[in-house]
Amino acid sequence: MDSLITAAARALAAGDPLGALKRIALREDAPALALRGIAMAQLGDLVRAKALLRRAARAFSPKEAVARARCVVAEAEIALVSRDLAWPAKTLEAARATLEANGDRVNAAHARTLAVRRLLLIGRLDEAERMLAELDSTSLPPASRVAHELVVAGIAMRRLRTKAARAALVRAEQAAIEAGIPALTAEVESASLVMRTTAARLIAKGAERPLLLEEVEALLASEALVVDACRYVVCDARSTVSLATRPILFTLARALGEAWPGDAPRNALIARAFHSKHPDETHRARLRVEVGRLREALRTLAEVNATKEGFTLTPYRATQEIVVLAPPVEEPHAAVLAFLSDGESWSSSALAIALGVSARTVQRALDALAGTGKVQSFGGGRARRWMTPPMPGFPTILLLPGPLPSS
Repeated sequence: MDSLITAAARALAAGDPLGALKRIALREDAPALALRGIAMAQLGDLVRAKALLRRAARAFSPKEAVARARCVVAEAEIALVSRDLAWPAKTLEAARATLEANGDRVNAAHARTLAVRRLLLIGRLDEAERMLAELDSTSLPPASRVAHELVVAGIAMRRLRTKAARAALVRAEQAAIEAGIPALTAEVESASLVMRTTAARLIAKGAERPLLLEEVEALLASEALVVDACRYVVCDARSTVSLATRPILFTLARALGEAWPGDAPRNALIARAFHSKHPDETHRARLRVEVGRLREALRTLAEVNATKEGFTLTPYRATQEIVVLAPPVEEPHAAVLAFLSDGESWSSSALAIALGVSARTVQRALDALAGTGKVQSFGGGRARRWMTPPMPGFPTILLLPGPLPSS
């Protein structure tokens, strides 16, 4: 390997893409193309980076399987940063296997971390945890340990294990300092903001207040009976009843939870559950049926009793409070906004994969949000991307270290 390629690779590993480009910007050989691709990705030009990496993969000879696999891993990270969730996961797994078989354990671990990050992004936590358990991070270099610990923290946050999440973030910060790469330190700081940002709202006895993630964890572990509008469940520390597939029942449960310790009037329940401003006897009959179903669904947690004016939710234990846990922002398309809030550019197809809904449903939501100025798009056709304004100039998840030549 010539000295310029080695120097460029070391510059990229140190987070200096401009220094790398000074050495190889005019070269067209395969190793230089690969390093130029990584440099452009670090600078935020993901389209050009992808093109350079594909050229590099074609330029490497069939005998250079490891070099080709590294290009595949780098392209997979670009796909993840650009939220191209349809990028073939099997291709990444094949590249990981090639790297593992040829002794490149660092880049093989990087490939596995990318796969876990994709699973985390689309909410498949069980698979992400299983794959992460197969990865030994103790022998990884500092930059790779940062990525690993951020994934550990991300899973812990979604599992509401805030102590484990904080510990992982501390380890990530230490590894970023050890790596000496400012972009990694910024990435850790960005992830840490989640712990200091409102995660939900607590509604109880006619008042509401914001909750941090660790406060949500404490609430769900307490003796309170929680009507959870974030997960569409009713639960206490001992058991959980999911109403995710029964929206009318959950709407009634939430209305009763917000009215506790008082009762919710029948007309108010009809208006919320059936969207009727002028209830008649058919609505009241339907309300009785749905309340009966709710009573049966919640029989292990609380009673639903009729009162003179309406209905009330009564916990079995006299000392138990009933509270409602609501998302920090509630509007018809809040889930789409939640994904776009990461500052990355998303395609409608990627949002559909992450949300588990049809692309047409997502497109209608995006059009509605764009009409109110809450999101904006750029590009056209299959290259069209959506994000919340203003548009950042570079990605927050940088390509580090990518497919560096072995030293």
